[in-house]
Amino acid sequence: MAEIQLLYVENIITRKKRGLQQQLTFFMAVENIGYDKQVDVIWADEDGVWQTLPAVFHSKLGEGKEYWQAQATFHPGADKSLPGNVQFGLRYRTRGAEYWDNKLGLNYFSQADSGVKVVHARPVQNIGFAGQLKNGQKYVPITVAVAKGLDAKKVVIHWTTDNWQHTHKTPCHFKRNYWDATARSYARNPNQYGYQIWQGSLKINNAFRLQYTIGCENREQTVWDNNYGNNYTASHKPLNVMILNLHCYQEDNQDYKFSQIAKAIDELEVDVVCFQEVAENWNNGMGDWNSNAVKIINDRLAKPYHIHTDWAHLGFDRYREGVAILSRYPLSRHDARYVSDSHDAYNIHSRKAVMAQIHIPYMGAVNVFSTHLSWWENGFSIQFNRLRDWAASKQTANVRATLLCGDFNVTAGSSGYHLVLETNEYTDQYVDAKTGGQTEKNYRVDDPYWQQYAGNDYRIDYVFMNKNSDLRATSARMLFTEQDYGRVSDHCGYLMVFEPK
Repeated sequence: MAEIQLLYVENIITRKKRGLQQQLTFFMAVENIGYDKQVDVIWADEDGVWQTLPAVFHSKLGEGKEYWQAQATFHPGADKSLPGNVQFGLRYRTRGAEYWDNKLGLNYFSQADSGVKVVHARPVQNIGFAGQLKNGQKYVPITVAVAKGLDAKKVVIHWTTDNWQHTHKTPCHFKRNYWDATARSYARNPNQYGYQIWQGSLKINNAFRLQYTIGCENREQTVWDNNYGNNYTASHKPLNVMILNLHCYQEDNQDYKFSQIAKAIDELEVDVVCFQEVAENWNNGMGDWNSNAVKIINDRLAKPYHIHTDWAHLGFDRYREGVAILSRYPLSRHDARYVSDSHDAYNIHSRKAVMAQIHIPYMGAVNVFSTHLSWWENGFSIQFNRLRDWAASKQTANVRATLLCGDFNVTAGSSGYHLVLETNEYTDQYVDAKTGGQTEKNYRVDDPYWQQYAGNDYRIDYVFMNKNSDLRATSARMLFTEQDYGRVSDHCGYLMVFEPK
């Protein structure tokens, strides 16, 4: 596939109560060359005036490819008419390079009210589909453009909501006038470009994910649109979990860094955050809620989250230091307890964890623990086993997954790390999400003490998930580096994405 490729253009004129309107839709496939990309439709109407219409990300298309879409709606006015016939090309800019799909310089054309035009001679094309299910959505409409020359007798959707453990077949129907969900009006069928529109509806009830492929049958063969071998997928929002050690108010430009953390939570649509080294003023041991780091971050979110936090010991001789959980969703249960032998507030090795049970929409109950354990030589094994036993006591039939999150103070590959994995109960989700199961050097500090104990992998911050979980990690990335939101701590953050298996 080229760096950018037009798949179809839709040009529909309809009459509404408020008058005429023209809807233009451009749908394209893009190679994922760079994270920071700009995709535009450069187009002109019948007046020949060239304009730029930005495209937006639609959904993923297999490994290394994406769907993008541009849409615009026009209404005639006293000093302007509808665009009518349009000519256009696609432009893709990333990493200082520019790529075009403009029919080798001849430009594409779409006539007014011509309906759907599929390019590159694809006989069957799924159109108007969505990659994300809406909250409460129980039915998914499917619209298929079929070349009239195929002489289609049947168009059938083959689909599943349980990763193909069970398969359903739903027929589509050809109608004289089809309902266009994008324009929210009826359009002619077939259109002047020789494509028929077939439509069906899938009843998915409360499923998290829908996967499907489309078969078009005539007397001789079945022609498939299986999304270039990937099948089509529509799902609800996955669970995004972030972990970060806040470094207990020891950062320069601390206030700005709190704002950067809040910005990342909002922009990345994080659902659950586990923080460590959460500090608030000591205040003779009474604390000061208004100075609590997580409270400050939460106040800066677009919409405040639910908070569960507790402290364990005096940190840096001036703070109550502890751990916290922030959650987009309400906490159905929560608890906190020491996992260390010491409960002495003046002992740095007094370590506490907090837990919350959170009901994730379309996934179920998930138990989340945020913890900051001591080093291997200062009681790690006792503390981890106590945390592990506590987590086991909270595991019930309705819990879909248990996540142990935070700063474990043992490097990947160390004795402490192997102790966790050799329980045969938990796995490292950063590794699970990475192809090949290879760890990376993702924890970096300048302190020679840490360099001495880091070995070949600097990570000491983890999300461990129980092996009998009903969830799986689909991606993992490092956060708060020079390449994204900047350094906000002496630790990097991590973002893990989870979906049902």
